[in-house]
Amino acid sequence: MVTKLLIANRGEIAARIIRTCKKMNIPCVAVYSEADQNAPYVSMADEAYLLGGPKVNESYLHVEKILEIAKKANCDSIHPGYGFLSENADFARSCSRAGLTFIGPNPDIIEKMGNKVEARKLMEAAGLPLVKGLSRPLINLEDASKSAAEIGYPVMLKAAAGGGGIGMQAVWNEEDLIAAFSGNQKRAEMFFGNGDMFIEKLIEKPRHIEIQVLADQFGEAVYLWERECSIQRRNQKVVEEAPSPFLDEDTRINMGQSAVRAIKEIGYQNAGTIEFLVDEQQQFYFLEMNTRLQVEHPITEEITGLDLVELQIRVASGEKLALTQADIKREGHAIEVRIYAEDPVTFFPSPGTITSLILPENEYIRHELGVHGASIVSPFYDPMIAKMIVKGDTRNEAIDNLSSALEGYQINGIKTNIPLLLDISKHPAFREGDTTTDFIDKHLKN
Repeated sequence: MVTKLLIANRGEIAARIIRTCKKMNIPCVAVYSEADQNAPYVSMADEAYLLGGPKVNESYLHVEKILEIAKKANCDSIHPGYGFLSENADFARSCSRAGLTFIGPNPDIIEKMGNKVEARKLMEAAGLPLVKGLSRPLINLEDASKSAAEIGYPVMLKAAAGGGGIGMQAVWNEEDLIAAFSGNQKRAEMFFGNGDMFIEKLIEKPRHIEIQVLADQFGEAVYLWERECSIQRRNQKVVEEAPSPFLDEDTRINMGQSAVRAIKEIGYQNAGTIEFLVDEQQQFYFLEMNTRLQVEHPITEEITGLDLVELQIRVASGEKLALTQADIKREGHAIEVRIYAEDPVTFFPSPGTITSLILPENEYIRHELGVHGASIVSPFYDPMIAKMIVKGDTRNEAIDNLSSALEGYQINGIKTNIPLLLDISKHPAFREGDTTTDFIDKHLKN
């Protein structure tokens, strides 16, 4: 079993991991940048060490410094959280070479699944249905134009090494493709160091539904039901819920079983998420795999009663899964909203100092916080500062609880997206479960 763990991350996810470590009596070490020295998670940890300056390449992406601190603090493992180095295969390999257990899958799997073209090939071989498209990078604009015509417009242009919606754009005709190709290729190169692009047929009005999976080193694997993440802004998730209000039980089970077969086929270990696009006929198609803990993992925990971070640590420590598929029950309905420090109208980031923070409190509310009432929200990091999770016996009850909780959530000193979240929670289309990926554009844009 892990004896001392370093958390190579910041904010609410660092605080979340620390809570489980304390529950498991595992001493934990935090690392922080100069901008985060007063962040709540720093004081929560048993030990905390300064990484460097506020820029990510000076701190949370500084592999050598992170490993140096882990050695200095006598850690035997590292949890990467999500973002930053969590899906960096070279970092996982560096941890192994340093004698540290990486709380995640094998580096080779991280590398293969991190490239969307390679992931398509792997998952097609593992039997998952794919959206019609290319399983190779595009050579140039001419190749893109020819391939798009063969697939048939509209298509989705994507960065092969991408994530977070960067380098991704819906293309409706050749004129759109010509206008989009070069800019998205440059953005992919800038953000990921890889400008490879590929295309898939665009599924119009899809649902974005993902399956949480977990596998050990002994070939055993389970799925922990699904999460619907269809309400998005610029291909970034805003509201997630579990279970999906759209799927029937047969499709839900079929998706879960398909995901388990796939991860067994590729020899996956630890927690992961297989993401699907689901059309209006409930046909599902592989989108991508995230080889890490997801931002939205708490809603799975709320409906299953399981601690995903604890399960990650136990599997990484070499333990067998203590769960069978029959053990994983589903109870109630959970919804998560992401609280961003941003203007709710322009969506521009809103860094600054929080002057007061009043949180709604109730037995059905769970908070995951990266800030407190005097925090400085830095411009150097993602503007998500907190998550709020609510639960109800039914979906309608969960929605009622969400609206009530959002009305009581007060952050002063900065702008946040809480007004947008309130609008979503009160919209009749959300209540009806009409939550396709165009929800915000369709229902909330002025």
